[in-house]
Amino acid sequence: MVSDVPRTRPAYPADFRRAAIELLRQGRTPGELSKGLGVAPQTLRNLRRQDQLDRHERDDGGTTDERAELARLRRENQRLRQERHLLKRAAAFFATENGTR
Repeated sequence: MVSDVPRTRPAYPADFRRAAIELLRQGRTPGELSKGLGVAPQTLRNLRRQDQLDRHERDDGGTTDERAELARLRRENQRLRQERHLLKRAAAFFATENGTR
């Protein structure tokens, strides 16, 4: 049986994330904020960590821009692999058509 329940939640809107990060910067803890915002404390810790990476306050991970670039490059790499595979198959097909294998 296949479930229609999504495995992950959709991303929180940018305005919501900015507001939550600003409250964290003002000294509120993820535990107390989670109750008021209806978000898990770990989600708020993750948002704070990514904000610190983006502002170069930490160096133990990639910034949002770096992560987006990596995702783009991975998609491009996958597309190029598929194209190469298709070209190999086409070359093999035409080689057998011409009897030059």
